[in-house]
Parts: sequence; C-alpha cells; structure tokens
Amino acid sequence: MNNTPLADARALRATASALDAQRGNLPVPGDPHRSADTVAVARQISQLGTLITTLGDQVLFRANAETLAPHSTKVITSFAAAVGPVGEAASALGSVARQLSFLEQTEHLRDRPGTRGEREMATLVIGNALGMADIALRDAADSLHAASAAVSPSSVRLQTARSRSTAAAPSPAPSASAVPAAAVPPNRITRSR
Repeated sequence: MNNTPLADARALRATASALDAQRGNLPVPGDPHRSADTVAVARQISQLGTLITTLGDQVLFRANAETLAPHSTKVITSFAAAVGPVGEAASALGSVARQLSFLEQTEHLRDRPGTRGEREMATLVIGNALGMADIALRDAADSLHAASAAVSPSSVRLQTARSRSTAAAPSPAPSASAVPAAAVPPNRITRSR
C-alpha cells in the first residue's frame, strides 16, 4: 500500500462504495424482496463490524507511516470519522435484531390484546432503527466520497466528473457564416400588381 493522493482517494472511494452497498442491503419494512429477518440482519451487523475493522486498519496504516504526506491528515480524519456512524448503524441493526426476535417469539400470541400493542411497538422500533441505520450509513459514505474528491489530484477529479456526467454538453450552434448558402431561404419580396 502506498499513500499517494490517488491511492488514498481510491481507498476512500472504495470504502464509501462498500458503505453504499451495505445501505442498499438494509431491509425495507413491507418490501417482500428486502424484508427483515433475524439472520439477514445479524449477517449485516457482522459485515458492518468488518467495515469498522477496515476503517481502523486504514487509519492505522496511515498513522503508522514513517512520513505523512500533506493530504494524510485529511484521509486519516475521514476514515476515523466514519467509524462512529458505521457503529451507530450496527447498533441500530442490533435493535432491529432484538425486535425481530421478539416478534418471532410472540408470533403465536399475536391476537392477544396485551401482546398486540407490544408487537405493534416492536414494528415501530424496527422502522425507526432501520431509518437511523440508513441515515448513518449515508452520512459515512457521503463523507468518504467528499474526502476522496478533496484529496484526488485535479486531473483525476476531472475524469471522475466527466464519467459521472449523464448528459453531454450541448454542441454549440453553428455560426451564420458556417451555414451553406443552399440552407438559407431566399428573401421573398412580394410585389403588388
């Protein structure tokens, strides 16, 4: 590993993309294709733990370098700052797993009046916790994307911006002198008789 601006920008961008992917894998209440189950949520908590380790390793690698490049402080700070939101997302998913476990344990009691209210509350807690996890992962990813752009050499930033552009700039209209004479309608002068 080296700590050139280009390598660091790539590492920041790769980690941000991994966080975006985790965000895209969050369960969505009511969506049968992305429904919450305890096993999937526990797996995602484990994956977020791996990402926290990756963030820590990125900080350690740069902080332990013999010489710090001018941009290294920004990179170290960015990786370190992402640990908090990723930890918050993992904590929120822990709450989701707990509530899902409660719902599974009380499934046979769902029609009882006392349990019905508790189960509805668990469903609300799940929705809120998933929303918090989504926001935390988005904040961490956005922060790393911004840091990547900040440490990227300007030519790389320009190429990245061009590759993200969805619409090409409109080509300039041809000047009047560049239009062939055949394309210009003749002036019509009407004469009265």
